[in-house]
Amino acid sequence: MPTRTIRSSPSLANVRYEIRGRLARRAQEMERLGYDIVSLNIGNPGAFGFRTPETMRLAMIENLRSAEGYCHQKGIFPAREAVVMQQQERGVRGVTAEDVFIGNGVSELIDLTLRALLAADEEVLVPSPDYPLWTAAVNLNRGRAVHYPCRPERGFVPDPEEIESLVTKRTRAIVVINPNNPTGAVYPRAVLEAIAAIAEKHHLLVLADEIYDQMTYDGAEFVPMATLVQHTLCGTLSGLSKVYRACGYRVGWAVFSGDVEHSREYLSALELLTSLRLCSNVPGQWAVQTALGGYQSVRELVGPGGRLHASRRAIVEAVGRSRYLTLAPPMGALYAFVGVREGALPEFDDQQFAYDLLEHKHVLVAPGSSFNVSYRNHFRITNLPEPQVIADVFARIEELLDSYAAGDQPATRANPALRVVDAAGRN
Repeated sequence: MPTRTIRSSPSLANVRYEIRGRLARRAQEMERLGYDIVSLNIGNPGAFGFRTPETMRLAMIENLRSAEGYCHQKGIFPAREAVVMQQQERGVRGVTAEDVFIGNGVSELIDLTLRALLAADEEVLVPSPDYPLWTAAVNLNRGRAVHYPCRPERGFVPDPEEIESLVTKRTRAIVVINPNNPTGAVYPRAVLEAIAAIAEKHHLLVLADEIYDQMTYDGAEFVPMATLVQHTLCGTLSGLSKVYRACGYRVGWAVFSGDVEHSREYLSALELLTSLRLCSNVPGQWAVQTALGGYQSVRELVGPGGRLHASRRAIVEAVGRSRYLTLAPPMGALYAFVGVREGALPEFDDQQFAYDLLEHKHVLVAPGSSFNVSYRNHFRITNLPEPQVIADVFARIEELLDSYAAGDQPATRANPALRVVDAAGRN
């Protein structure tokens, strides 16, 4: 009987997620062969010994009997009300539990908020570099991601004038990731005010990805976007994964504020989509009220003497000692977007470097071009490991870069079959 190849959907042609792509699969193969791999490609606190606060675990356990059936499509009321209380404490007015949607992590809500919004070929302004799910979700939902640059020379902070120059009659929304993944930039209030004004002027939906909202360093100020947007709709997305070290609970939320009254059709469409997937994970939702209303232990982690603060400092110091590397010090989130100095290694390629680093130094990082940038001289690492691990990792990186500078060619570089091919088909 003749066979027929089952092909993938053409809608995946522009979808990339190298963070869990070929490099990550190769790392898993190497681990099965007995190699110890230092995996710095994903911001997964649990993999580095961070625990979810005990009070959250107890809240889930104590409410398991109430978590065996479906809940309301928007989520359980105590969780939604806790999100409302947090927004009110931050100065956001007029929000009710009806404006809150609980999802299976922020990832699901990114998809749903865009699916409810976009028609074919409509545009969404997305930062570059970005968390690649945003670009992927725009493409998967028939839209077109238009990237506004967050340039290394500006500390990865966008220029509002450049953003506005990209607005067209087909633009429907603007995405703001603050504190930023992958760069760690924390946007100044004046920049956020200017972005809010652009959105209001052009009647754009603002989608504020604030999953790292309490993770800031050395006095950096986090300004909630919802406090600045009044005359258009603002959707704030956050969750338990990062601040509360509960990635596996898969609990996120989107809360809408600003001009809700003229957005009822859109919000009804979003509720329809949440109804189609019945509801999000119920046991994890019972941890939300305790998380948001309880002791915020993350402040100890990011403050002086805290583990995340110390690890971030270790990255900054290691880059400072390097002959090749450069860094805009991350002021928030869990990552550093490290660059190779222009001219230091003229033939440097981030994809090949990441592959060589994995094969020869047993360290897994995410190539910078995975985050929708045109340049190929950056890579992203997480600051979750202990400082001594980070110091060792950068020693290995420096050894590899020294070999590049000396003209050495690792064996894998000469074998095209072993080279990394990204989702766009480039070697």
